[in-house]
Amino acid sequence: MFDTMTLTKITGALCGSLLVLLLGKWAAEELYHVGGGHGDDIAQAYTIDTGSDDAAPAEAEAVDVVAVLAAGDADAGAKVFSKCSACHKVEAGANATGPYLHGVVGRNVGVATGFAGYSGALSAVADVWSPENLYAFLENPKAYAPGNKMSFAGLKKPEERANVIAYLATLQ
Repeated sequence: MFDTMTLTKITGALCGSLLVLLLGKWAAEELYHVGGGHGDDIAQAYTIDTGSDDAAPAEAEAVDVVAVLAAGDADAGAKVFSKCSACHKVEAGANATGPYLHGVVGRNVGVATGFAGYSGALSAVADVWSPENLYAFLENPKAYAPGNKMSFAGLKKPEERANVIAYLATLQ
């Protein structure tokens, strides 16, 4: 049934199929690859003017921290504090993932009784948790004290930060 001629025809068919496949691949590459190399010798078709490279970046809007803190609402801060309550407790001495926050306004940085998880990065930035220091820290904890262990992204709205600080100030 299988003789030499049949095996020769099957082998020839396989070789012919591979040849057609390779020629098709080569033709497709020639059609879709414009120019040579990886675009090194292709001139830019058009450029988009994005403005002067010398332009200074827009400065952030200056916020009067004292005025914002004075407008803080402790009741609204209690609601915003729910974002913090996953890791912090407000009862004195009740540490959780983070230290307790009872009496934090005016307290020295890194001295919550019974909490040993401080990284030391906070103490390098501030000595006391003043309302201004808390305001800056709550905006972006990682940027305020690089290397601290707090994984919270921060409160972006100035009113929310002021409300939380007002709430924490009532816990003295």
